[in-house]
Amino acid sequence: MTGLMTILGVVVFAVGLMVSIAWHELGHLSTAKLFKIRVPQYMVGFGPTIWSRRKGETEYGFKAVPLGGYIRMIGMFPPGEDGRITARSTSPWRGMIEDARSAAFEELQPGDENRLFYTRKPWKRVIVMFAGPFMNLILAFALALTVFMGIGISTQTTVVGQVSDCVISQADTAKRDAANPCLPTDVVSPAKTAGFKAGDKFLEFNGQPVKNWSALSKDIRKSAGAAVIVVERDGKRVTLHPTITTNVVAKTDSEGNPVAGTVTAGFLGFSPASHIEPLAFDDSVGHMGDMARQGVSSLIRLPQRIPDLWNAAFNGAPRKADSPMGVVGAARVGGEVFSLKEPAIDRIATMVMLVAGFNLSLFLFNMLPLLPLDGGHIAGALWEAVRRHTARVFRKPDPGPFDVAKLMPVAYVVAGIFVSFTLLVLIADVVNPVKLST
Repeated sequence: MTGLMTILGVVVFAVGLMVSIAWHELGHLSTAKLFKIRVPQYMVGFGPTIWSRRKGETEYGFKAVPLGGYIRMIGMFPPGEDGRITARSTSPWRGMIEDARSAAFEELQPGDENRLFYTRKPWKRVIVMFAGPFMNLILAFALALTVFMGIGISTQTTVVGQVSDCVISQADTAKRDAANPCLPTDVVSPAKTAGFKAGDKFLEFNGQPVKNWSALSKDIRKSAGAAVIVVERDGKRVTLHPTITTNVVAKTDSEGNPVAGTVTAGFLGFSPASHIEPLAFDDSVGHMGDMARQGVSSLIRLPQRIPDLWNAAFNGAPRKADSPMGVVGAARVGGEVFSLKEPAIDRIATMVMLVAGFNLSLFLFNMLPLLPLDGGHIAGALWEAVRRHTARVFRKPDPGPFDVAKLMPVAYVVAGIFVSFTLLVLIADVVNPVKLST
């Protein structure tokens, strides 16, 4: 049964991936047609075509390798000195093997002179190239909003879920037996010594009302020594007098959730109970903002992750939980999600958030101002607008369209780096994948 659920999870993620890619290319397609640019082809996938159908002037279809997609637009680049004009793919991978000017010169048809991409005003070209990533952004936030408001997220409460038997530093936790982590030499935890029990609800901490888990966690971490804590137990107020010690514990964010790294702080010795709680709209938007900030931070730190990826792929080093993943790695995680021994609604929510995170990553990655990514074409159009506006202000001749094709040597280098990084991630995903559990 577990194997079947794993396969189902992989299939569900693959479908979500293909829908995300098709949705991205639909953004390019719809805006290109809106501005009367001829689009000969809309494809999901790469390689040999397995199905296609022509509707009007555009061929729609699926290809054998479901790792991307593209549309072809006539006149992606201005003509060269020889007057040749080409159609160009929006796909970075297909763009690597297409000649910048002459590969699709034969696709020009009578009347195309007024339907070329490069002849459209810069703001229209920006819209066409931005529409694809923007569709991924819309889908990411729609999926996340559905989970946050419709299902909810696991929220830590001020109720004691489990009392720790002893004091163990964060560094030693992974080395201990999960079923029996304490050693005879370990110090008994302050919570156990003071008589805390599972189900106790915190009411007061050193005379101050306890509002939420985040505030309680901060109060405990910044305290050391004798404390007075009032809890509710079986409907009655019970006052406990623990002596808070210090310990090396995981760092936490502003909400009290663990993040990478450790810190020495006050330690009481218990785990909070949690429950699934739907969020209000404003809280959901706040969480989505946190997702976006984390995505930007991860993208900035991507070069720093390469040594860890290399060691995980070739030297047998442990694969970190926040390591970059490719499509294969994400699909494996999707399979693992569906095989977890958790309620079905929790697994569905996790899968939806996995697809949402993938779409957010697609948006951020494609917005990098580098060819052959969408952001590179956007940057070229904006630069053209600046040049033409400057020429008008100083009453100089119109410099004409900016020839993005001249940047193709740089684009090939960038594409080569992307391909190399993708291969490294693929190898790591195969030989040493990221796992939800060990």
